[in-house]
Amino acid sequence: MHVERRMRKHLPQTMWLIVGLATIAVTAAAQKSEPAPQAPALSAADLAAKVPAPKPDDVKSLDAIMHAVYDVISGPAGPRDWNRFRSLFLPQARFTQVGKAPDGSTFVMTWGVEDFVRDGTQYFSQEGFYENAIVNRPESFGNMTQVLSSYESRHKLGEKPFQRGVNSFQLLNNGKRWWVVSILWDSERPDNPLPAKLAKKR
Repeated sequence: MHVERRMRKHLPQTMWLIVGLATIAVTAAAQKSEPAPQAPALSAADLAAKVPAPKPDDVKSLDAIMHAVYDVISGPAGPRDWNRFRSLFLPQARFTQVGKAPDGSTFVMTWGVEDFVRDGTQYFSQEGFYENAIVNRPESFGNMTQVLSSYESRHKLGEKPFQRGVNSFQLLNNGKRWWVVSILWDSERPDNPLPAKLAKKR
């Protein structure tokens, strides 16, 4: 490093400009010659090998898989059927929560499938939890579907919801079955009420 500094004092600025431009050109050429890495395509067989076999009725339609997601996490305090849960999601699926902290700042929390299973196991062992959709509003293009799904959560059946919000589901149909790709959600707050079109069934 010290040697380089001494050398720079004796080279004219134009020389350093030429060296710099040459370095940029070499770097750019190297980047062009190296193809960008691509994620491998997953066939239906590849996906089936990576997750537990689903219940056929859980993945046969959009309505069925939406119901299954809410159903599998709902119940009294105690274990959940995590293999059924895993069977609904792509292996790389993500769960992301965005919300407001008590100080007003925005927070973001994200989980993979196994992260969610770990934290869910701990939470559901202590708390009853029942969640259901209020309104599902799907939009589809090709093999992909986005569903805005307003929800309400309870600790016990029949009681008033302790929370409402919106789950944004991304799903796909690969010709064999339905898969959940990701779920992003935010909760209802005084400054973030459910929009009328998602607040109640018509």
